[in-house]
Amino acid sequence: MSQNHIPTREDAELLLREFTKSESLLKHAYAVEAVMRAYAKKLGENEDEWGIAGLLHDFDYEKFPNQEQHPYIGNKILQERGYPENIRKAILGHAPYTKVERDSLMARYLFATDELSGFIIAVALVRPTKLEGLEPGSVRKKLKDKAFARSVSREDIRQGFAEINIPEDEHIKFVIDVLRQNAEKLGLK
Repeated sequence: MSQNHIPTREDAELLLREFTKSESLLKHAYAVEAVMRAYAKKLGENEDEWGIAGLLHDFDYEKFPNQEQHPYIGNKILQERGYPENIRKAILGHAPYTKVERDSLMARYLFATDELSGFIIAVALVRPTKLEGLEPGSVRKKLKDKAFARSVSREDIRQGFAEINIPEDEHIKFVIDVLRQNAEKLGLK
């Protein structure tokens, strides 16, 4: 791919599938993409760029799961394949340990939607009705349960709320609503 060709969503999905075989990681990528696209639309931002950042934020994680590699190796691959710096920087910034400043709206929203999307999906998977009827209060209650989905960083979720400066329940509800609209693709019907 030439450097002056801005990769398309189709290019991004091919890249995602080249590196990611895990069905749950693919669904996570689609979930974060959907939320990022919805927020971009709401905020009048570039839906394709935001969606691609969401789709590819963890594309290298399955092959390079440790903090020395992810998302650094992914960033190199994205740079080689012509992805713009704003997308690459947002992806680097979604991992707090990189210390890459989240100095764009896209970067802050990617950080704020990544862990929360995964957590809401975890909550939905233990409910008989999945996303139907799921309310922010139920999500907040599960966030307090340290034994539930313990790999999800509560600190990152709290930091995400602060960085986008939206009331917790409003952000949680927005994410639930977007995931609900994409429930079939995410295996949450």
